[in-house]
Amino acid sequence: MTAPALEAAQTTEAILADLRSGAHRGIVVDSPPGAGKSTLVVRAALELALAGEPLMIVAQTNEQVDDLIVRLSGSLYEARPDAWIGRLSRGGFVAPLRLAALPNVVVSSSLGDLNDPLVTIATAAKWAHVKDHVWPWAIVDEAYQMRSDALLVLAPRFERALFVGDPGQLDPFSTVENDRWRGLTWDPMQSAISVLLRNNPGVPVHRLPVSWRLPHTAQEVVASAFYPFTGFRTGTGPGERELGFSVAPFGRSAEDAVLAKAAAGGWGLLELPRRHTLRTDGEAVEAVAAIARRLLERGATARDGSAVSPVGPSRIAVGAAHRDQVAAIRATLDHPEIVVDTANRLQGREYDVTVFLHPLSGRRDATAFHLEAGRLCVLASRHRQACIVVAREGIRDLLDAHPSSAPVHLGDPVKFPDGWAANQTMLAHLEPHTVTR
Repeated sequence: MTAPALEAAQTTEAILADLRSGAHRGIVVDSPPGAGKSTLVVRAALELALAGEPLMIVAQTNEQVDDLIVRLSGSLYEARPDAWIGRLSRGGFVAPLRLAALPNVVVSSSLGDLNDPLVTIATAAKWAHVKDHVWPWAIVDEAYQMRSDALLVLAPRFERALFVGDPGQLDPFSTVENDRWRGLTWDPMQSAISVLLRNNPGVPVHRLPVSWRLPHTAQEVVASAFYPFTGFRTGTGPGERELGFSVAPFGRSAEDAVLAKAAAGGWGLLELPRRHTLRTDGEAVEAVAAIARRLLERGATARDGSAVSPVGPSRIAVGAAHRDQVAAIRATLDHPEIVVDTANRLQGREYDVTVFLHPLSGRRDATAFHLEAGRLCVLASRHRQACIVVAREGIRDLLDAHPSSAPVHLGDPVKFPDGWAANQTMLAHLEPHTVTR
């Protein structure tokens, strides 16, 4: 067993030992991007289920629920063909084909119609409507995305819980102003884990140490920008992953130049001329779309060890901060198989190559939304081979001219690293990987 694999296995065994002991009402597991959160959730669920402990699993989105069911179904069926998984859903929910084909999954909007499954899975929003039933165990996936008030509603439904999440990514968000609650111990906009640890300092915290998704070229910058206190290592070493191309470049386009940078060092920044623009900056949108198209035209390939596979359109993701930017890129790219979405919706997903429009590109100011470290972390940590950024020149000057001016609320936990520092770290790293147009 390699050193990263051994380290990860030892951490997992320590987590499961705490789980088996029953000595703690809660266990927290922090994880960097791609460290195997879902694998841990499935393994913990199997351990509890095979021990005869019915459990509830809480996820934050329907996509996360369905992903967990698909991953858990086969393993549970092998171990216990007589056991089944209940998918608690909203009224009128139509199960996707990938769930309908599973022999041990029952889908219903009513807990009674699920007929007492060994494992019941639903979103936090759906669990909030369940009353008068208590499970011995709960597993809360992506718990840093969950608001503390949602945990308060669900807490009476379980006796013990395993909380798994990524502290470096996006916090819970709200479409309404939340200043009225800032600094209060019961602020509902704090994450479930933050409030849990604040009020229960004795809860054990484990940290998964290895990212199996990110290439070695991402280890130093992502760890220092978003996980400065804990860090992590990648499961692959230098040169073990590589972005390649089966078609040689023709001409001398900026897109081919930035792809060459990404192939050589895992990162590329296409820097457009300095200019203040609308959010849906037409030139930047076209540049993002052109890079994604060029990956396909050049026949991009992904090497992982000795295995080489084509990078098809489903293995490319394009990210942006705002939905109107996503809509503009999607219309310009006009390729339905390439995923184009906001950071919020890309969270938890994995691709070979990602391309994203920098949240601060072309802006006159640096608002809290655009400086959010978690947003940048998500955009910069979805890839297995390479990440390419498109931005206008001047972001570093913008950061220097707009130091953090957000009000400080007494009693409000400090979020660190802050977006200002994370952005500076990322831009410094991208400097030698930059192509200017």
